[in-house]
Amino acid sequence: MEIQHPYLLFLGDVADALAAKTALGIVDWRQDWCVGQTRLDGCQADTGLPDMTIAEAKAAGARTMIVGAVNAGGVLPDHWIASIVEAIEAGMDVASGLHTRLASVPQIAEAAERGGRSLFDVRHTSERFPTGKGTKRTGKRLLTVGTDCSVGKKYTALALEKGMRERGYSADFKATGQTGVFISGRGVAIDAVIADFISGAVEWLSPDAPEHHWDMIEGQGSLFHPSFAGVSMGLLHGAQPDAFVVCHEPTRTAMRGVQTPLPGIQEVIDLTISCGKLTNPSIRCVGLAVNTSELNEEDAVRTLDGLTEAFEFPATDPIRFGVDPIVDQIARDFPNP
Repeated sequence: MEIQHPYLLFLGDVADALAAKTALGIVDWRQDWCVGQTRLDGCQADTGLPDMTIAEAKAAGARTMIVGAVNAGGVLPDHWIASIVEAIEAGMDVASGLHTRLASVPQIAEAAERGGRSLFDVRHTSERFPTGKGTKRTGKRLLTVGTDCSVGKKYTALALEKGMRERGYSADFKATGQTGVFISGRGVAIDAVIADFISGAVEWLSPDAPEHHWDMIEGQGSLFHPSFAGVSMGLLHGAQPDAFVVCHEPTRTAMRGVQTPLPGIQEVIDLTISCGKLTNPSIRCVGLAVNTSELNEEDAVRTLDGLTEAFEFPATDPIRFGVDPIVDQIARDFPNP
């Protein structure tokens, strides 16, 4: 896909910031690609970019409107269609990470046909994946896993890619969700792959590599989440990770979108190792990535210190305090000759 930027980010009327995580992720990692945001009445999310009408964004140079909001099931609400058609008629392409294909909506398809504009559905791919084989691959892989969904798995993998490269490692971020694809320009939205082929798609995404190269594979969902555990399991087996980092948000008491209690960190570590041994018997945890955005500085430091003391590997907030402690642990556990 060749998605043209600058971007205009469409947030719709989402109820909170987590529902706009696609837009927020693009701003956090590719803000220089964006000109502004457009929101509907009642929107409770804000990327911090200038609010613009679609006409204003086009005049500012926007070439693609990104549907930067997400929801359970990845459906396109009917009342968002008019904004998408307006962007097309203004001369923009439109890209979406929802499950609903843009061209499946007659008004959108007809507007794109009339205007000669492109529609991009990054959650869908024309690639045909094999079933997973579990065959040992060369190179090293790290997978981010979660105590819940939307706890920072993508940000952690991106921060680790940056941190590893700064320390002289060969490392690449491997996107497995729509936001990661927008940020990196490559990847596979694993939750849109037919279940039988999820592990094979991850094997395809992270193939054989030089012995000391690291693929930082973006995790999805949680093995404990009743909605998304199936995707998480296929991703774990296909990633065949040598190492994993547990991502956690310490203020939550229940998993997002359901009433299931949040699992303990040790439970996540134990289940990830138990299941991950199927394709990599040497799998191990190398750190905890803790999203402390809801805590003040003092409480954040106290929480991280307590977790580091409780476990045999470091705990850090990758965005607030950096990933050096986890990179140090990787260097100890997987020394280069």
